[in-house]
Amino acid sequence: MADTDCSDSGCDTPMFEVSLDPADWEQARTIAHRMVDDAIEHLREVRERSVWREMPPQVREAFSAPPPVSPEPLGDVYGTFRDQVLPYSMGNIHPRFWMWYMGAGTFTGAVGDFLAAIEGSNLGGGNHAAALLDGQVIGWIRSMMEFPETASGTLVDGGSKANIIGLTVARNAMAGGDVREEGIAGLSQQLRFYASDQVHSCHQKAVELLGVGNRALVRVPTDSECRMDLGALRSAIAVDRAAGFRPACVIATAGTTNTGAIDDLPAIKALCRDEGLWFHIDGCIGALLAIAPRHRHLVAGISEADSLALDLHKWLHVPFEAGCAIVREASVHRATFALHPEYLEEKPRGIAAAEYLFDYGLQTSRGFRALKVWMTLKEHGLNRLGRLIDQNIDQAQYLSDLVRSDERLELVAPTLINILCFRFNPGGLDEAQLREINNEIMLQLQEDGTAALSDTTVHGRHCLRVAICNHRTRREDLDVLVREVVRLGESLMIGSLIEMPLYTRRAVGGQALQPSPTIQIKPRSRTSGKERTSSC
Repeated sequence: MADTDCSDSGCDTPMFEVSLDPADWEQARTIAHRMVDDAIEHLREVRERSVWREMPPQVREAFSAPPPVSPEPLGDVYGTFRDQVLPYSMGNIHPRFWMWYMGAGTFTGAVGDFLAAIEGSNLGGGNHAAALLDGQVIGWIRSMMEFPETASGTLVDGGSKANIIGLTVARNAMAGGDVREEGIAGLSQQLRFYASDQVHSCHQKAVELLGVGNRALVRVPTDSECRMDLGALRSAIAVDRAAGFRPACVIATAGTTNTGAIDDLPAIKALCRDEGLWFHIDGCIGALLAIAPRHRHLVAGISEADSLALDLHKWLHVPFEAGCAIVREASVHRATFALHPEYLEEKPRGIAAAEYLFDYGLQTSRGFRALKVWMTLKEHGLNRLGRLIDQNIDQAQYLSDLVRSDERLELVAPTLINILCFRFNPGGLDEAQLREINNEIMLQLQEDGTAALSDTTVHGRHCLRVAICNHRTRREDLDVLVREVVRLGESLMIGSLIEMPLYTRRAVGGQALQPSPTIQIKPRSRTSGKERTSSC
């Protein structure tokens, strides 16, 4: 029987067979064309919009509706998305979004996601073209990172999962026992992992999930440039050995989240070789520097890692989600995850006549995320993508120069790559007051739709953080940022000797506005921004 609207109870019989395909394919084609047209306009006009908009109450309320029982025309469904979702996005495709570290996406990447869903394969494995394309993308990334051809890899949803993959392999390889059979309770010594005090929080989640616990992740102090202190690392390993623990892995960071600092990768590799430890690199921010012509030297030694995590939805600008884990020894990688029950046996012919890709990770069901990566690399090529990385770093240096040239602004940490930490500091304010006024500047920039920044604390000092991982950013956008930070800061100061309560500018969720603690403005100290610049 032909497809029809089966919302009536009379259709609910065993003899009435339905599908989810459109009843009118030409109507579906028309709506799809409208979606593409709107998507192109949305991207083409992104610079003309605010970075971010607060949702009005009626939009928030719409997302509290119960699940639909009866069908709704596709055109109406799309209309709701266009009117209630698209205008209120996070804003990370905008050229002045520098908040959390994420790429700006591309039209081609979005089309890749669409085509992957149309193709529909489960990339858990199988003898089909999508699986071969997945393997080709892994080979390309392996080559970009200059790993040997014998290395293995797997595409995952993002850097956190990629780090979990790498650290799981490290745990099993370095445990001194059969963790898959006996678990960590069967180990004679507790394991220890080492990372700098700037390590991403996903590593704490990783060691918790691995069953070794947060105490097993030793945070090593950093030097004046926010890099892991190698002397402190050696001492920590020695202390743990003497205490009866089993040092297992050093996690080096190629691009810290706070400041973009890069640990001394060659020196840490040498230390791991001397100590017999696994060398893992969290390269989710900085690994792709390896393809940047003028800055690849910053990650020299990355190809020597035993395992590497990187994000493709950052500096490759692949739409979310796309991460990758690379492991130097494929056999060790596969031994960590491979499992074949009777319903997942490889066959000599047919659809199952190929290696299962889930042998290298946690997911049996895997989306075809390789396609958007493949399309991005083919359309743009490594030369252009590498040049964009250099461009973002140049822009960060340009912004650093703007900050240094204004005596009301202060650099809080060295700018190595594309992350800059600074704050409005006209002088005469203590740390609590500086936090208060800079936090307000950040929130007003977001609420006005001017720019999206985040904030952080680097070695005890609160600051604004700008992460320029954006192929749409221009230097004129950074001029706007500096001008607006200074303008807002000056307006919040008002005068030189007054008390100024800062207020949250808008109520959220119907809550009343509350005044924040009073700032007492003291006379300014007119020292130059450059003179006040300090390291981590």
